[in-house]
Amino acid sequence: MRHPIGVVAATASGRTAAATLASVWPKEVRVFAADSVADALREAFRACEAVVSFLAVGATVRILAPLLEHKTTDPAVVCVDESRRYAVPVLGGHHGANALAERIADVLGCTPVVTTASDAVAVPGLDELADLMGWPIEPGSDLAGVGAALLSGEPVTLSGDLTWPLPALPPNVTRVSAPEPGLPVIAVTDEDLAAGRGLVVYRPPSLVVGVGASRGASAEEVLETIDAALAEARLSPLSVRHLASVDAKADEAGLLAAAERRGWPVVCHPAEALARVETPNPSEVVRAAVGTPSVAEAAARYAGPGRPLGELVVPKRRSARANPMVTVAVARHRGRGRLAIVGLGPGARDLLTPRAVAELRRAAVVVGLDQYVDQVRDLLRPGTEVVASGLGQEEERARTAVELARAGRAVALIGSGDAGVYAMASPALDLADEAIDVVGVPGVTAAAAAASLLGAPLGHDHAYISLSDLHTPWAAIERRIRAAAEGDFVVCFYNPRSRQRDWQLARAVEILAAHRPPKTPVGYVRNATREGERVVLTTLADFDPAEVDMYTVVLVGSSNTRIVAGRMVTPRGYRWS
Repeated sequence: MRHPIGVVAATASGRTAAATLASVWPKEVRVFAADSVADALREAFRACEAVVSFLAVGATVRILAPLLEHKTTDPAVVCVDESRRYAVPVLGGHHGANALAERIADVLGCTPVVTTASDAVAVPGLDELADLMGWPIEPGSDLAGVGAALLSGEPVTLSGDLTWPLPALPPNVTRVSAPEPGLPVIAVTDEDLAAGRGLVVYRPPSLVVGVGASRGASAEEVLETIDAALAEARLSPLSVRHLASVDAKADEAGLLAAAERRGWPVVCHPAEALARVETPNPSEVVRAAVGTPSVAEAAARYAGPGRPLGELVVPKRRSARANPMVTVAVARHRGRGRLAIVGLGPGARDLLTPRAVAELRRAAVVVGLDQYVDQVRDLLRPGTEVVASGLGQEEERARTAVELARAGRAVALIGSGDAGVYAMASPALDLADEAIDVVGVPGVTAAAAAASLLGAPLGHDHAYISLSDLHTPWAAIERRIRAAAEGDFVVCFYNPRSRQRDWQLARAVEILAAHRPPKTPVGYVRNATREGERVVLTTLADFDPAEVDMYTVVLVGSSNTRIVAGRMVTPRGYRWS
């Protein structure tokens, strides 16, 4: 098993930097030293998934050149110069080196120098696309030729099974039902299509092979039968997602050995679930033996509770051997749409998380409030479809995002702060079902951003309350305010005051004032971390609700909150030992 990151240095400065990486990433970094730096670098290259070389690029290349085999298997290599100004991905840019250079830059304060063409123009490289989707590429695919056409803006066609949630591709890529002669082609298919000049073939995990086997069936018999079934239907083994069977076969040695040889997972389902799957060749003999009239066909079609059944493309076929016997069936399962619900944070770019950036670049469609979309347009890949709308259209945005994901698209639904806090996650997940995959990306909340500017007002128990009565009756809101007041919680008010709702905040403060001393600290922040930021610290007695609007977060302290050196602090409430 390879070590994650090997580090090699030749000078005192390099060794200091290497020690810094080792201290920051102690579970990942191993520093290599040998009689010569060249020997240390070669040893690190053989033993690690990635290498950081504190040597010149030229020296690193000369030493490692004889060891190179293929970019998909060679370790990623990043060179850092003597003065630690630059981190340069030298090998495996799309296979970890670019990302590692970014990480090194964060630690050492240097500049990552990314030279891969696709990154320079924000277009995913074809091998990067395979990594992003987790798909194999058909051997012989013309990555260089089609990739050059993609980056040069020449017409490229995308064909095959296009229900998979691909990221945005540039405008020069046209989706077609079948390849067009003379144009470079990117094909997404499980069909047995040979790659070649001008063609890149991706293998999506669309096929599930259902297997039934008598006790004692060998791995050879299982694989012979699977291979024959796939060949008969002209389907690629590279698109096999997993082998499937009934629970009673979960310990079948031949089935498990066959799967291990090909690197296929094995998924076994309860007999009662398979018994409910409609199949063309049920057997009462099989039902009597394992509790379901079909194993191979039903297991191939079944995808789990609430999920669509696969389309049977190879009905049950028996092995050529008579005893023991293996049965195999193959079903095609369509790609599931992908909905990423992304919190953009309070507004400052440096408070937008790396995971949020990655999801924005992963999406083919971005749905959001127009002003939030404008904040991140520069992060979107060329070809990204944008669906922006104005204030008050939250339900429409949620419905649009879910419908696009159901159609098989890769969708990012964005919101400010954390998308799960008074934002878009709730209405979207109210509409989403098992037919799509959902990814949640947390963001820095408005409350957290405001609290950090005020001091530490949320240091003990606190409650968030929205004062908007558009969807919640005011009577219910008032009960919650009163409960928070009686419980002596710090209270953070969202949506505190608008032109149409100009009295609710004053009433909320009045309720709290009945349970708090007049000198209780109150802090409010308008446009936290954004242009026009305003931070005000006052008291319950002096607080003026007229100073507040919808861009403001208001925090009212508990009876224990105090002002310390001009900062709002709520003590933790216990002694430190």
